[in-house]
Amino acid sequence: MDFLEPEAFFELATFDHRDLFADCKYVWDALGRIGGYLEQHLGANVAGVKCFKRPLPQTVVLWRGKTLTEGFEILGGDTRKGQFQVLIEGEETTEAAVLWEGSVLWDESVYIGPGAVVEPGALVQGPTVIGPHTEVRHGAYVRGKCVVGARCIVGHTTEIKSSVMLDGAKAGHFAYVGDSVIGCEANLGAGTKLANLKIREQSIRVMAHGTRIVTNLRKFGAILGDHVETGCNSVTNPGTVLGKGCQVFPLTSVRAGYYEPNSVIRG
Repeated sequence: MDFLEPEAFFELATFDHRDLFADCKYVWDALGRIGGYLEQHLGANVAGVKCFKRPLPQTVVLWRGKTLTEGFEILGGDTRKGQFQVLIEGEETTEAAVLWEGSVLWDESVYIGPGAVVEPGALVQGPTVIGPHTEVRHGAYVRGKCVVGARCIVGHTTEIKSSVMLDGAKAGHFAYVGDSVIGCEANLGAGTKLANLKIREQSIRVMAHGTRIVTNLRKFGAILGDHVETGCNSVTNPGTVLGKGCQVFPLTSVRAGYYEPNSVIRG
């Protein structure tokens, strides 16, 4: 079923973590690989912060392998456009990662990419990769086993666990992303919930073109192809698979199953 392979949902050529999807028969097979992939490829870079499980007492900058607590000035700018600037040793750079005072790293198993920003009140738990020029906003909860690409938004009071966000994906406000994959430049409207657990204790199944496929996953939220848009306060039921360019109306409860690219889903 070529239409259920990762390449049918995502443009992977420029995604740094495309190997996560290599040889997947079904796109959701990548979900079971996240932990093993991170064990091999994490490259954690926050050990020098030396402050875990509690709010940072001061803003920290990660730059060229250094952990800086002084000697810099935050100039600001648009993070996702690669314009967030820090002045270090007389040099203006957009390649310094900033962990603001009041943000929390739960452990050392975290990689923060160049130009990324973690705002006050956000909590990041490993193993997790936060890609370059990504914003982890105030109140966000990154629960671990997360691969977040470049120029993403993990927004205010958004929770994400055991999930992948491809480059440019946005979950800006009050979202839940559990055991899911969000494609390039996909956008979750405020309050979107990607539910990942059925009430009945059974493996989640996906209906696609009249065939019911057993995923062998107890927890499986949603697959959102590139450029998918969900309206505010929409909910996807466990095992929802949206092709590229799908649109979900606000307040819609999306039934589980496969949806062709560019489908419009109304309540």
